[in-house]
Amino acid sequence: MTALAAPPARFRDLLAAEWIKARSLRSTPWTIALTALFVVGSAAVSTLADDGAGSGPAGFRPFDAYPAAGYWTLMLVAGSMGALTVVSEYGSGLIRTTTVAVPARGSVVLAKAAVTAALWTVVGTALSVSSFFVSQAVLDGRGGGVPITHPGVFRALTASALLAPVCALVGLGVGVLLRHAAGTMVTSVFVLLMLPTMFSESDRWSADVRHALVAAAWNRLVQPWDPGSGSLAYTATVPGSWTVYALWPLIMVAVAVFVVRRRDV
Repeated sequence: MTALAAPPARFRDLLAAEWIKARSLRSTPWTIALTALFVVGSAAVSTLADDGAGSGPAGFRPFDAYPAAGYWTLMLVAGSMGALTVVSEYGSGLIRTTTVAVPARGSVVLAKAAVTAALWTVVGTALSVSSFFVSQAVLDGRGGGVPITHPGVFRALTASALLAPVCALVGLGVGVLLRHAAGTMVTSVFVLLMLPTMFSESDRWSADVRHALVAAAWNRLVQPWDPGSGSLAYTATVPGSWTVYALWPLIMVAVAVFVVRRRDV
């Protein structure tokens, strides 16, 4: 008798499987909840501590609503959680079972990327909107709040919402490349958080490197004003910063798909 081959897995089945993996981890909801508490709390604390945010409606103050401490923490957590979707399977050996069940490794990575992007887009949007309204609630008591329709607010809100999925996909790509938990975490933290601090905007080459990094792009996008020349010779542009947002996850996922198709598990 001839054995019947199992039908190939449909992509929606891969999405469902990856979603089950994501929500079945007990650490996922706790990590998201604690991150949300810290990020939104940092917006409230930053606004309360801003002595200049209370002299009337002087305009949108983005770094009260989106303080660096909160959103750099969000970058760290999202990047780490994105990496864990891959390195946890390599560490436990589950990846071998996955690739036996689904030989199309590229499709598996794309399914992981889709679920990761969707999850962290929802989380990032909820945190961005919450941070804005919490900060403006504080400022309203001082007569300095602005509505969500105020110029510059929507761009800052969108950039802060998309920061989480961008970093999560970067972490996922690094995880596929390195396949080692400690190495992946260190590399993700270095690329997302530490590398931008090593470059300034005073020299053209240094500014070009800095502007190509996610943290610098987010920093530019949340600014509702034009930095102008000032003391810095080179500043990032808004279209260029959006391009950085788009290219980093696209390149990392593309590289991850290319790599898994051409190497052994």
